[in-house]
Amino acid sequence: MSARIDLIVGLGNPGPEYEETRHNAGFWFVDTLARARGGNFRAESKFHGDACKVHLHGRDIWLLKPQTFMNRSGEAVAKLAGFYKIALENILVAHDELDIPPGSVRLKQGGGPGGHNGLRDMISRMGGNGFMRLRLGIGHPGDARLVTNYVLHRPSLEDRKLIEDSIADALDVLPWILDGETARAMNRLHRKKESS
Repeated sequence: MSARIDLIVGLGNPGPEYEETRHNAGFWFVDTLARARGGNFRAESKFHGDACKVHLHGRDIWLLKPQTFMNRSGEAVAKLAGFYKIALENILVAHDELDIPPGSVRLKQGGGPGGHNGLRDMISRMGGNGFMRLRLGIGHPGDARLVTNYVLHRPSLEDRKLIEDSIADALDVLPWILDGETARAMNRLHRKKESS
């Protein structure tokens, strides 16, 4: 059993021009979770982000959407985690993942940034990579030169629906993740994709 989760971070870019873009899949996840649990994000300048607390699975969990733009996401996470003394292993980060097709979601602990600027900044500012990651598949454009344009544009309606389905799948196993039962959550998520 892994450590339990006390903070869920959704990665994305602030502002209406980015709201519907693939790079904001992490924001979509925490927004969906907040709506389901009656939480309302509030701008918290001391944390450089929008934050709220939701009651989930018998306890209070912080949700955070950094408002520093993707490549400085770690600044907001470090501020909130430092203030509330939340350890690296007690953080779950939801983010878009190029290497997974839309409709798939994977859970992992540790590892490198894999070209993701938000993860790279988090690892740098938090002094380690031991946090959990909820990797929401957005697919790959097929050419590395097209990645920036791809992630900063809206997915097709079909892909958006697939991403929303994967968010629902992740929310189904979230109680297990919160309790540190990550192997159980991984088995469910990975088996679901294989059988679809």
